[in-house]
Amino acid sequence: MMDKKPAYLFVYGTLLDKQNEFGAYLNQNCIFYAEGRFKGILYDIGEYPGAVRGGSDSFVYGKIFQMKNYENVLKLLDEYEGFGPDEIQPNLFLREPANVETNDSVMECWIYLYNHSVEGLSVIPSGKYR
Repeated sequence: MMDKKPAYLFVYGTLLDKQNEFGAYLNQNCIFYAEGRFKGILYDIGEYPGAVRGGSDSFVYGKIFQMKNYENVLKLLDEYEGFGPDEIQPNLFLREPANVETNDSVMECWIYLYNHSVEGLSVIPSGKYR
């Protein structure tokens, strides 16, 4: 059983697309909270981006959502992101708590971080996935 970690999720990639089945699910089961950013580097992996922690002056930009029923939301999104013991190992993404900056505060949110080598991948310099 997961302990009571953040009920907030920071999203920076394909989940921002409401045309995506899981992006639509996110919008139906979560409440938009704020725009946000965290210290990291965003990579272009092809059909989706992947963020990693790091970069002293680089940020990954996205949106913070408050999850209505975080256990159900995270269970479904973990599957989408390839995270968990039943997924291919090593997991494609890891879900970890991270400090995310908003315009007026810093808050702890869940975030899916890319878990494979970034060697040879292109950096998205703006830190924004379009």
